[in-house]
Amino acid sequence: MKEVTELTALVSIEKFINDHKLSFIYISRPQCTVCHSVLPQLRVLLARFPRVKLGHINADIVEEVAGRFSVFTIPVLLLFIEGTECLREARFVHFDQFEQKLKRVYRLYEE
Repeated sequence: MKEVTELTALVSIEKFINDHKLSFIYISRPQCTVCHSVLPQLRVLLARFPRVKLGHINADIVEEVAGRFSVFTIPVLLLFIEGTECLREARFVHFDQFEQKLKRVYRLYEE
């Protein structure tokens, strides 16, 4: 299962994204039942992509995250490549389709 870095401030989020060539941000809230089921699946999926680093943001703690990343619903899954957002999924994630998108982007990056 992929290790998760807890990000608790906008500054640490920006640093996380800029410090890793492939960074993945998961935005959730504690009271969100969908969020609780998505995170374990996401950790299993991302374990297949060793170069991707996973960060988690609790939107209740970092309220500015909604404005910074244009978040209108949760959970939100964001993949950044060299600081640029390349993939976004929100609310109900279809993991089979999401995995295919992630594989395509990951493969392009590695070539």
